[in-house]
Amino acid sequence: MTGRRSVDAAQGVNVRRYLTRKVITYILAFFVGATIDWGIPHLMPGNPVQLYLSKFQLQPGGYAALYKTMSEAFGTNLPLWDQYWHFWYGLVHGDLGVSIYDFPGRVTTLIFNAIPYTLALLVPAIVLSYVLGNRLGAAAARRKSLDNTVLPAGYIFQAIPYPWLALLLPFLFGEVWHVFPISGAYDETLLPAFSWTFISSLLYHWFLPFLTVFIVSLGGWAIGMRNLVIYELENDSSRYLRALGAKERVIRRYAYRGASLPQLSGLALALGVVIGGNIVTEIAFHYPGLGLLIYNAIEDEDYFLLQGIFIFIVVGVLLANFIIDLVYITVDPRTRLSMQGASS
Repeated sequence: MTGRRSVDAAQGVNVRRYLTRKVITYILAFFVGATIDWGIPHLMPGNPVQLYLSKFQLQPGGYAALYKTMSEAFGTNLPLWDQYWHFWYGLVHGDLGVSIYDFPGRVTTLIFNAIPYTLALLVPAIVLSYVLGNRLGAAAARRKSLDNTVLPAGYIFQAIPYPWLALLLPFLFGEVWHVFPISGAYDETLLPAFSWTFISSLLYHWFLPFLTVFIVSLGGWAIGMRNLVIYELENDSSRYLRALGAKERVIRRYAYRGASLPQLSGLALALGVVIGGNIVTEIAFHYPGLGLLIYNAIEDEDYFLLQGIFIFIVVGVLLANFIIDLVYITVDPRTRLSMQGASS
């Protein structure tokens, strides 16, 4: 018991050291990513306030007064180093500045208003396509008859371009068959409320954008799992289990577990970039998520809004990687063994 307790204590110390190094790495990665995110628009030639005001025909006096007001609002009248300091000060306090696209609206408000739509659209589509695609891929690796149907279908689904599908589905289901709406997140005659009328309208407008993302994602997961399971069934560990007389059902279970780890990493990365939205799908359906917000920011040359959205993308990717590190420590013994080897 004493020996077992000492092994567990040593393993706990190794895990804490590993996680500490990871946290420090992710903090540094966030600092570098945020600095690059701030630096690219600020070091580019041109002035965002001038670009914005050039769209209007203003008298010289009005132009000068408005330029002064907007420069103070955006902080572009300050030296570059002061702008960088104000960026970090605002970031720490949850303030990402003022938006040009929705002036004088706050960047943080615009992002937080769009995030629920993006998460409600992409998270179910990615998770459901992951679960179903992995099941289909694993089954196709075991059954030749299913492999002859799942694999070609998977390649077709994976090869379907987002823009084409995002135009085809609303045309068929909206314009031709009039089954689903093709624009917006809910009926414009309704006010947001916690009622079945409003929720049903949300689901009604949500289904086609969801189906677009789901169909394209499904094929990739199915093909990936099918190839990984076949590899696991033919590797040395599976041959060794067969030589020991293990049942094929047990071998397939271990093969599925081994193939699930790379797929799990892919799921974490896919969920990490969810925060950036799906620009093509959201533009095609005019769905008010972060993808459409990115498009509007680019169209209006709103550097500050783009800067805020990319900060959220950086945070999402880093959080997804950190979560997958925790999952690997829990489910993969090889990770714990490598930590022990590194500490010895």
